Amino acid sequence: MPLSYIEPLYRPPSEANSLILQVTNGCSWNHCAFCEMYTSPEKAFAIKKTRQIEDMIREAAADQPETRRIFLADGDAMVLSTRRLLKILNFINTYFPNINRVSAYCLPRNVRKKSINELIELYEAGLKLVYVGAESGDDELLTIIKKGESQQTTIQSLNKLHDAKIKTSVMILNGLGGRQFSQQHATNSALMVNETQPNFLATLVISFPLGEERFRQHFPTPFIPLNQQELFQEMETFLRHTHLENTIFRSDHASNYLVLKGVLGKDKDKLLQMLHQAIHNPHTSNLRPEWMRGL
Repeated sequence: MPLSYIEPLYRPPSEANSLILQVTNGCSWNHCAFCEMYTSPEKAFAIKKTRQIEDMIREAAADQPETRRIFLADGDAMVLSTRRLLKILNFINTYFPNINRVSAYCLPRNVRKKSINELIELYEAGLKLVYVGAESGDDELLTIIKKGESQQTTIQSLNKLHDAKIKTSVMILNGLGGRQFSQQHATNSALMVNETQPNFLATLVISFPLGEERFRQHFPTPFIPLNQQELFQEMETFLRHTHLENTIFRSDHASNYLVLKGVLGKDKDKLLQMLHQAIHNPHTSNLRPEWMRGL
């Protein structure tokens, strides 16, 4: 590939076969206590120049003209102005006339800064899917982890995206609140997704490749991480409280011990049975061994 990236580069698992265009470096918020993705000096937030982005797209099209999907990196391309995003989408449509989908990570705050008409313009220009790291629907926990959002601000942003026909993929972090906040994290996260009915829903297990110390500093009491069975119990509580109509659910990230896939609510009972089995008879469940888990 002719593209050069400022490493490390992250993208959702479902974008494994997409062309990654790094239109920004780092994350425009970058205060979340749990996140280590953009904390290194080389990942300081910066926006690439429009001319540089056009050159990237032109070179990528010459190398991979068959590309059908493009993901806009890094942490939140939606921080860009609508005018600049429309320019980028126009470049993509010009150089990749057969493109099917453009997607990006998305912070709720940057959706709220855009009008519904602006979001519709972006959708019509090709932005079809955004990944929203909601992390939790519990206001107390969101404050502790310095997410800069509340349950209601996330709900408002997700519903605004739906009104613009932009699909949403919502991510919840299993184990985020440790033992103390597990119950309220599960139930309030379920309430949040019930209010928004996302197209896609994913759960990951909270992970700390660089250690837990930075995260622990934000907790009012000692952070007690959930063990394997407690993670399953939290997931069971979360799923039991969901009332979703047609949401594609995936809990198959490398951080998860138990792979869960289905459509909520059609497959809700089946998924709850799998969790029940993992809780009460883990030796009979096909669990991912510890050495195979990772961020």
